[in-house]
Amino acid sequence: MVNLELYKVFYTVARCGSLTKAAEELYISQPAVSQAIKQLETQLGTPLFNRLHKGMELSKQGGELIYPDVARALRLLNGVEDKLSELQNSATGTLRIGASETIFQYILAEKIVAYHKACPQVKIELISDVSPRIIEFLKTDRCDVGFLNLPIPPDDGIVITDTVALLNDVFLAGEAFSDLKGKELTVWDLQDYPLLLLEENTVARAAVDHFAESLGARLVPAVEVGSWDFMKRLVTDGMGIGCLPREYAQRRLRDGELFELNVRPAMPSRSVGLAVPKDANTPYSLRAFINLLRKER
Repeated sequence: MVNLELYKVFYTVARCGSLTKAAEELYISQPAVSQAIKQLETQLGTPLFNRLHKGMELSKQGGELIYPDVARALRLLNGVEDKLSELQNSATGTLRIGASETIFQYILAEKIVAYHKACPQVKIELISDVSPRIIEFLKTDRCDVGFLNLPIPPDDGIVITDTVALLNDVFLAGEAFSDLKGKELTVWDLQDYPLLLLEENTVARAAVDHFAESLGARLVPAVEVGSWDFMKRLVTDGMGIGCLPREYAQRRLRDGELFELNVRPAMPSRSVGLAVPKDANTPYSLRAFINLLRKER
C-alpha cells in the first residue's frame, strides 16, 4: 500500500535540498524526516539521495528517476482540494510567483496587491530571480507561475500562455547631454558617446546587441550595470547614455531628470510573458490570478 506521507517527505526534501529545511516546512522533527526517507528507500530497495556535507542531492539511480512522477502525482492530489475550494467560489492555498525584481516592481506590484484583496485567503510567495532561474524553478515545481523577459529559447518543460506587458527599449540621457535633445541620431552616432548597457547574458542586452548588429553597427558599453535602477542613477548623473525600457523610467522622464533620444530606427518592442509548467495541474488560486491579469490588460 502506498504511503503518501513518505512521498510528501521525499518530495519536500528533494525540493528543499536539506533535511533541516524540509523539517521546518513540514512542521516535524529532522529525525522524523530522516526516518521517513530511510523507510521509503527500504520500501523501494534503492537509495533516493546522496548525503552531502552541504545537503541532500537526488541520486541518479533512484531519486532523479521518481521525482518527476512524485511531483506530478502530488500536484494532482492538491488539485482535488483546489477543485473543492472552487465549488465554494474561494481561492485558498499558496501561490508561488516567480519574476525578476524589476518585473515585480514595475509590472506586477499593483496586480499582486489587487489579487490579495480579491483572494485574501491565498498565501503569496514571491520568488525573485532572473528568467533562466525562474524557468528552472517552474520545471522543478518550486514555482507555480513565472513572468519571463522574452524572447527565450524554446523549452519543452514550460508553456507561455500570455503576454502581460510590452517593453520599448529606448536610449535615455541626462542634462549632461542636453545638446542631443531633439536631434535625430542613428545607431552609428551612438558609438561616439559613452554607453551604459545591461550586463551580458541578459535578454535585454541580447536585444540591443542584436538590434545594432542588424544595422551593421556594434555598441560597446563604457559601463556594464546589473540593474535598471542603478543604470537610471548613473545616466541621471551624467555618466553616459543608457538603453533601457521606457516603461521603467516613466517617473524620471516625467520629472525631467532624463530625456529620450530620437534614435532612428527605433528598437523593436520586447514583451514579458506568463509561463507555467507543462502538463501541470492549474490550481484555482492560479486561475484566479491569471484571470485578474487578463481583465486588467
